[in-house]
Amino acid sequence: MQLNMKLAVIAAAVALAACGKKEEAAPAAAPAAAPAAAEAQVIKIGHVGPTSGAIAHLGKDNENGAKMAVEELNAAGLTINGAPAKFELLAEDDAADPKQGTAAAQKLVDAKVSGVIGHLNSGTTIPASQIYNDAGIPQISPSATNPKYTRQGYAGVFRMVADDVHLGGTLGKYAVETLKAKNVAVIDDRTAYGQGVADEFEKGVAAAGGTVVGREFTNDKATDFNAILTTLKAKKPDVVFFGGMDAVAGPMLKQMKQLGINAKFMGGDGICSSELPKLAGDGMADDQVYCAEAGGVEGEQKEGMDKFRADFKAKFGSDVQVYAPYVYDAVKVMANAMVTANSSDPAKYLPALKATTYKGVTGNIAFDEKGDIKNGALTLMTYKAGARTTLAVIR
Repeated sequence: MQLNMKLAVIAAAVALAACGKKEEAAPAAAPAAAPAAAEAQVIKIGHVGPTSGAIAHLGKDNENGAKMAVEELNAAGLTINGAPAKFELLAEDDAADPKQGTAAAQKLVDAKVSGVIGHLNSGTTIPASQIYNDAGIPQISPSATNPKYTRQGYAGVFRMVADDVHLGGTLGKYAVETLKAKNVAVIDDRTAYGQGVADEFEKGVAAAGGTVVGREFTNDKATDFNAILTTLKAKKPDVVFFGGMDAVAGPMLKQMKQLGINAKFMGGDGICSSELPKLAGDGMADDQVYCAEAGGVEGEQKEGMDKFRADFKAKFGSDVQVYAPYVYDAVKVMANAMVTANSSDPAKYLPALKATTYKGVTGNIAFDEKGDIKNGALTLMTYKAGARTTLAVIR
């Protein structure tokens, strides 16, 4: 009740009393209204991957990992700086194309996202990283393995998996020491990822005492490999390594069989998908293909990964291809840094992101000074009866 109203009531009561009249007691004041609940703050997180084109199955797999994490974060009822946090996923398609990737990156910057998970390929991740860096937006790639990504001096870039130096080198050593290959042929798709992992594989072969008898290249949209495979067949390789993705590796395996090339076939994480047997058809025999996923869990951590895979299949009706768990963990790691810093402002939560120690479904997550995952694992795999089989987890 305002002060002048109170004075008017008192004056009236005094006048009535003077006239000898009785006045009924004024009703009790209504209780003060409860303070309004704090309005939820919308925190935008971007995700970019190839959800169209030849490897759309891998991009959609990653995007679904992000969706799953965001839904769980919102169900958890987190608060940041005293207000409820509502996370919103802004998903973009880069079609595994560098130009489309930079356009997607700029779109997310313009939308004022607080952070980005992506991209999937090194060839899109690296050029996009400059755009995010210039805007001061942290970026966590779940799967880009080219070493250059974290060696550009950018403060806000992070990688969830081991890089090509570790991956390619380990596979090169495995080809010579375990598969007993003496002569090795190498093919790459001329992308940042494919050429990078092939270069490191070749170094690993040489360091282990093997011989690279031929190096050929194709592109990431090719379907006819007869010319380069015929050239390599004449050199009688024990192993053919392909630096590229599963959409190209599948048809390549078919054509190797047609040409009578009986070599083992190796590749990095790009071919190491659950889709490869479908893409290769009858071109893939048991124990013919060896690959490495740049990540992996073992021991008690395997239980958490197994649960994630089961929950993912129940939710989306499909098996995890490769990197959905790493996207899922990347989203959770970014949100955890915001909660720790009590802010979704990139400049304020970035120090907390750098200092991350987080137990995720992909294992224990912490980053070194460049933004690379500490103690990154590799999972060596082969295929039997059309399904991936784990051979070993190596750190």
